[in-house]
Amino acid sequence: MKYSVKDITLASAGKLRIEYALREMPVTRLIRKRFEAERPLDGITVGACLHVTTETANLVITLKAGGADVYLCASNPLSTQDDVAASLVTHYGIPVFAIKGEDDDTYYRHINAVLDAKPMLTMDDGADTVGLIHSKRRDLIPGIIGGTEETTTGVIRLRAMENDGVLAYPIIAVNDAMTKHMFDNYYGTGQSTLDGIIRATNILLAGKTFVVAGYGNCGKGLALRAKGMGANVIVTEVDPMRAVAAAMDGFAVMPMEKAAPMGDIFCTVTGDIHVIRKEHWAVMKDGAIVCNSGHFNVELDIPALEEIATAHRTVRPYNEEYTLPGGNNVYLLGDGRLINLASAEGHPASVMDMSFANQALCAEYMVKHHTTLSRKVYAVPDFIDAEVAKLKLAGMGIEIDTLTEEQVKYLASWQEGT
Repeated sequence: MKYSVKDITLASAGKLRIEYALREMPVTRLIRKRFEAERPLDGITVGACLHVTTETANLVITLKAGGADVYLCASNPLSTQDDVAASLVTHYGIPVFAIKGEDDDTYYRHINAVLDAKPMLTMDDGADTVGLIHSKRRDLIPGIIGGTEETTTGVIRLRAMENDGVLAYPIIAVNDAMTKHMFDNYYGTGQSTLDGIIRATNILLAGKTFVVAGYGNCGKGLALRAKGMGANVIVTEVDPMRAVAAAMDGFAVMPMEKAAPMGDIFCTVTGDIHVIRKEHWAVMKDGAIVCNSGHFNVELDIPALEEIATAHRTVRPYNEEYTLPGGNNVYLLGDGRLINLASAEGHPASVMDMSFANQALCAEYMVKHHTTLSRKVYAVPDFIDAEVAKLKLAGMGIEIDTLTEEQVKYLASWQEGT
């Protein structure tokens, strides 16, 4: 079996962490049990480009239990947990091509290694695999039945491809499932981003001015948790609706131009390019900390920072000090990549449980229904979203009410009023 990991001897440590994470993933456990019995993915080769973490490990193990041949590479150069990668190869027989800290050439070589397996189903976090297939590996398209996409950034790219008429096969936007973006993006990103910032800096958040760029589900979760840690939160936005929501939630709202000289900590979660630019770097106060929790590090104009900086050194792991012309120092975390995965462990297993349950069930759905689907981006079917929520409640030991016949009738009628 071909694979490319940092150190295969790390496998035992990785296996322990994979098993520990599964304790917090009851939905995944239930799906795996059914998949083992029914094997709905028999004969399907899955090419997965995801963050190689303990939670992802439990997803790909579940897919394999369902009969799939799974090949895995990283969706970000800094997001791989090397012991997990080693364990997947050693203990579960899953080819993995991922090394934490790999350069761009290695990153794309690893994606191509997965594509060399000729996947029938792609599973992405950021759409890099889909992009490569459509640009340089079009020979694979006839054999692909469909795909799934995990994150906001990837869905944006895929919808752009659909709008341009170039998307060559159907893809389900797992990110847009209610049981994904309302929990993973909101609770997961909020907590894990602060975890990454604290690990990289050991800074006290209380009393600091924390600037959150973007007030989507990720930004909302991050802003609320930063506030809960005692920070004074500023939100920057381009969307009027979201800006109003941020103001109503009690946060200061202003353009980045005004926030740049005020912030102690900056974090971008927009999915767009160059949210923090040269003019913003230049006016930041001494000691300002800047990071990103959106998918790609292009949210920060790092070349502009490197251009104006007079000195640069590494002061802590995943913490780079840049000296500005006036003498102020700015600290860039995790090379501007996902800070929650660069310096921490990503989202907690319990929230990824729902996200990856959606991935597994959408893979099953695609296998069953791909012949009826067009070359477009599809929402997660409502029944899958509902099933994930029900399984999560069961796993949490929570019971809820059901509608009475009288209530069902009332909701379906228009005759009764005041």
